[in-house]
Amino acid sequence: MDLYPAVDILGGASVRLYQGDFDRKTTYGDAVAAARSLVDAGAERLHVVDLDAARTGLGANAELVEAIVADAGVPVQVGGGLRDETAVAGLLAAGAARVVVGTAVLDAPAMVAEMAERHPGRIAIGLDHDGKGRLAIRGWKEASGAALDEVLAGFAGVPLAGVVVTDITRDGSMEGPDLAGLRHVLATTLLPVVASGGVRSGADLAALAAVEVCGRRLDGVIVGRALADGALGVKEAIAACAPPV
Repeated sequence: MDLYPAVDILGGASVRLYQGDFDRKTTYGDAVAAARSLVDAGAERLHVVDLDAARTGLGANAELVEAIVADAGVPVQVGGGLRDETAVAGLLAAGAARVVVGTAVLDAPAMVAEMAERHPGRIAIGLDHDGKGRLAIRGWKEASGAALDEVLAGFAGVPLAGVVVTDITRDGSMEGPDLAGLRHVLATTLLPVVASGGVRSGADLAALAAVEVCGRRLDGVIVGRALADGALGVKEAIAACAPPV
């Protein structure tokens, strides 16, 4: 299970939100410096999100995101506000290892499938849900009315890099991951699954690494606040992601 340390960017700074609430944020300073410190601590990949773009669809922090991609020296997965082919192609050309598309999955599923065909293994879909499988879009500010299971079924057979599943109710909460919900996702799709939301400790990561359904395990996990606050170290987290013997 791969570890994706997260750098979320809002107003040019590295931040963590509580349950996706833009009014409940903790700021950690310069985003490029935050990304570099994670790599210096041993991170083997990064997950970077432009929160301003996720909310508005405009790449407000595009230069910062590209600076992180250029500086990191490790594969960078990028998300936030990627709602058209131009934005996606631009990030891939700038060196992003893969991109995560969220709102467009519901607004323009055919376009997302076409992009996945054009860039096999480099487009992931991000499905952010309310803890009950109901999806939210546009930076989690709008309920979509769509169900996670239905969307996954619609992308069966598309050459996606995977699906990033975020339980909004747990994101930034340090309340632990939704193990049962992730087992359900593994049972629902053959896509690689990356978990996001609630991780607070090495024990949580070990529990995620042990999740198995029909011989399949989680492909990765995104960790934000636990690393940013120092509750968990990068090397400790990577070690905890190893599958059980």
